[in-house]
Formats: sequence, structure tokens, C-alpha cells
Amino acid sequence: MDAPNPKRIFRAPSVTSSVENPSSLPLAPGFNQSNVDVTVSSFLSLSDLPLFSSPLSIGCSFDRVLDKVISSDARTSGDDFDQDRFLDRTLQLASLLYESTKRCIRKRATLQNSISWPLLPELTTKVFSMLDTKSLMQASACCTMFNKCAMDRVCYSHIDLTLAAKDVDNGVVCIMIHRAGKELRSLKLGCVSLKSLLTRSCLAPLYFNHGFAGGLLRSLHLYNLILMDRKSICDVLAACSNLTDLKIVGFVSRDILNPLEQLASVTRNCRLMEHLFLENYYRSTADLTTDSNLVEFVDDCPNLTSLTLQHFALNDARARVIINGFRQLKYINLSGLHGISGCFLRNLGHNCGDSPLETLLLRNCYTLEEREVLLFLNSLLAGDFKSIRHVDVSSNYGLLSDGGNRTFEPK
Repeated sequence: MDAPNPKRIFRAPSVTSSVENPSSLPLAPGFNQSNVDVTVSSFLSLSDLPLFSSPLSIGCSFDRVLDKVISSDARTSGDDFDQDRFLDRTLQLASLLYESTKRCIRKRATLQNSISWPLLPELTTKVFSMLDTKSLMQASACCTMFNKCAMDRVCYSHIDLTLAAKDVDNGVVCIMIHRAGKELRSLKLGCVSLKSLLTRSCLAPLYFNHGFAGGLLRSLHLYNLILMDRKSICDVLAACSNLTDLKIVGFVSRDILNPLEQLASVTRNCRLMEHLFLENYYRSTADLTTDSNLVEFVDDCPNLTSLTLQHFALNDARARVIINGFRQLKYINLSGLHGISGCFLRNLGHNCGDSPLETLLLRNCYTLEEREVLLFLNSLLAGDFKSIRHVDVSSNYGLLSDGGNRTFEPK
């Protein structure tokens, strides 16, 4: 198998040197390719001779000829520079022969692979399209035949580089998005648990050429990208009108104290959205969200079934607007919120009796009150919210009880 260096799997391609690709060099004036081919053929015919059978071996011949040429130059010119230059040119010729031999070996291996490989190229491409991105890159590094099959656009319909985050840079992401083109359906970038090495510029190919690559994108997950702010997100989503699943972990722009205020502008171009997950990088404490922003946000996403807003500042009145507004919502996660006491849950079952809501998560909400949780649980026992199957109100801070104290053992 003609295997490339596996360390270069996730590196952007470099410029090929003249030694590796001599056919790319221009020919000198008066150069006679036929004469050179005859000379090289005569030289290669020496390979039939035994190399180590006698003093007349090819290796000894090389030594004698080089010594003779150097000695002759020393007698005639005595110029050490000319002798060094001659030896350098000889090394270059040896390097050219070595690289040409390696290319020939790879070509033969590719031919042998294509003969012995049981699948047609079309079926091989289909199999590769089912691999995760890291496995696809490893397969493409096995041999030239696999590499050609792995270049098909359909193999890059679902790009997930989170498992190889440490080996990925902006250049690699851009190359893969360009390879996918209009076949791109899902894209996952960044590092889930650590700060990513990727910046927002790696997403530029999505809206390049009037959104050619992002137009049919359905799922976009971004984890801790550097310099990822609201404007960057809006530029990307403007070209991704068919997006149904958006997950952004890590807003790193300090000029937005509460990214929730900008939800309307983020989702304005994605009316097909079904799953939305936003986690604020900097914990917000000031409720800056206006009712008009929330109303527009609700109107923009009529098909939303799953909503996660973590570490935002939101009061009870606006939390109620969110839950009442999304009539298709089955899953809502408001963990880490500041500013809610839980009173927005009062009479929620009466107002949303036909709601399909199944999961409600309010973990680690700093101002969540024990009394409001108790009232909500009693309403569930009374038959409100018949569809709810899972509720989580656990908190590392404890629940606020009477007198402003905190309890870790609610009644």
C-alpha cells in the first residue's frame, strides 16, 4: 500500500517541491528529451548486473568515476567551487532517481490495489460516505486509490472534526467545506471540553459564492470557537436558510452582556429551526432582553421542538413568554439561569394544557425558590401537563427557602 505520512492527515497541503514533481519545471532551450531518455534507459539497464559480486560492482564504478572526475577537474582548474557544484548536481540526480522510483512504486501499488480490491469505485465511495470524518481521513491516507475515492463530495456531507480538534486548523476546515460544496448537510467544529484552536473565519466558505456550501446545511454545531460573536453567527446563518439544528457553545465576545437579547437577529433567517442550543460563555447577570426581541424570536421559530438556553439572565415573565410561545416544544433546558424564581411555572398547566412538553430542566438556577418548585410539583400531581415525563430542579447552590436561606433538602 502506498501510504502517505499519517501525521499530515489533518494538515493543509503544502507546495510540491521541484524534486517531487520535476515535470512541472520548464525545459531549458535546446534540451533534447529523447537523448536524455536514451541515456537514462542505458543507465537503468545496469540494474541487471550483480551489485556486490566483484570489484566491478556498480557501487565501485560510481566511486571510481567520481574520483576520476574530481581529480581531472583539480588538475585542470583547481577550483574547489566547481568540484562542490559538480557533487551537488550529482546528489540532485540521485535524489531525482530516488523520487521517481518511489512514484513508480506507488503507481504499481495503486494498480495492484485496484485489481485486488473487491468493490467498484462507486461502492467504495458509498462506503466512505458512511464513515466519520476522522476515519475518512485515515482511510484516504492508506493509498492513492482510497484517496481518489475519498475526494468525492458525498463523502463530506457530514463533517465532524470535534474528535480531532487538536489536529485541525482553519485551513483544513475550509478545504473540507469546499470539497463538500452543495452536498454539505451537517457540520461540527471546535473542541467540546477545551478552548478551540479554530476561529470564526473557518466558517467563511459557508457564505462564500452566495452561500453555495451553506444553502442546504441542516445541522451546525460550534464549540468554543475563538472570536465567535453575534455578527459572525448572523453572517453564517444568513446563508443557511435550511438549518434545522443549531448548537453554539461559547460566546466569547464581551461586548454582548446577554446574547439572549440578540436571539431575534440570530434566528431571523432560519425559520425551519427545530433544535436550538445556546450556551453563554460569560455568565450573564443583567436581564437586557426586551419583550419585542422575544416575540420576534418566537415568531421566527414556529417549528421549534427543543430549546436549551444555559447561563443567561432571564426573568420569570420572559421565561413564561418563551414556554407559552413555542407550541411545539417538547424539550426545554433553562439550566444556569439568573433571575428566575420559578413563579413562571404557576398555572402553566392550565394555560398550556395541550402542550407536548415532555422534559423540563432547571438545574443550578441560582434564584429558584423552594416554594415555587413545590407548587409546580403539586400541579403535576393534580394532572396538569399530562405529557411531562422528566423534571430536574436540582441545584448545587440549594433552593431559596423562607427568609432568604438556602436548603439542600427541599420539603
